[in-house]
Amino acid sequence: MKIAIAGKGGVGKTTLSSILSHLYSLDGKKVIAVDADPDANLAAAFGLTDEETKAIKPVSEMKELIAERTGATPGSMGGVFKLNPKVDDIPESFSHEKNGVRLLVMGKHKEATSGCYCPENVFLKRLLRHIVLERDDVVIADMEAGIEHLTRGTSASVDAFIVVVEPGKRSLQTAVAVNDMAKGIGIDNVLVVANKTRGSEDIDIIKSTIGDMHFIGAIGFSNDVVEADLKGIPPFLKAEKTIDEVKVIKGEIEKIAAQSGTGR
Repeated sequence: MKIAIAGKGGVGKTTLSSILSHLYSLDGKKVIAVDADPDANLAAAFGLTDEETKAIKPVSEMKELIAERTGATPGSMGGVFKLNPKVDDIPESFSHEKNGVRLLVMGKHKEATSGCYCPENVFLKRLLRHIVLERDDVVIADMEAGIEHLTRGTSASVDAFIVVVEPGKRSLQTAVAVNDMAKGIGIDNVLVVANKTRGSEDIDIIKSTIGDMHFIGAIGFSNDVVEADLKGIPPFLKAEKTIDEVKVIKGEIEKIAAQSGTGR
């Protein structure tokens, strides 16, 4: 399974990413959790200490490595550099393993609107393409609200593209915008997970406003998740009810992937 998860900051996509990663690891799968959000906090959701988190260097900040592999200095624009740099050793060499999951932090991506066709952008996109297309691991990618790390070629091999929303106008507006961006790179079936819901009324409102996006499940507001975050405990070690809700969502993802013929 290759799963990309996007949404407005703070909606809970990192919680969903970490629990899904944990569940697939319990299934005996090799799992790579990709933190592709510039506001990287997936490490905390896996229970890494502050020291362990600080020790993880985002791939985008590996200037010497990127220069070596692409033949150009990060930050430079134009010129000649490799569009297909070697990246197959990156997941093992630069990830951090915790509870059976490899965590890989991508780091900040140059804004697409800047027109930057630069070495670090090429390297990050090539790395994500390798992870999605060329490996047999389960991949859970915690994306930013935008989807700049994804390309048309990579998106074609993603089994599920999920937008996490919470009850609120801004969150739903972001979901619509992400849906439009996804269609622009060939993703026609965007799945929606509602988080922090307080009851059926919240779910009904979300369902009525997501248009042609496919609703696959809801996660209720959980004090256990909040407490886990405050204490730096992984939510999958604290929030049993939330885990059960994510198991249902996992089942829906797999069912949809099987129906479309993309599930691995």
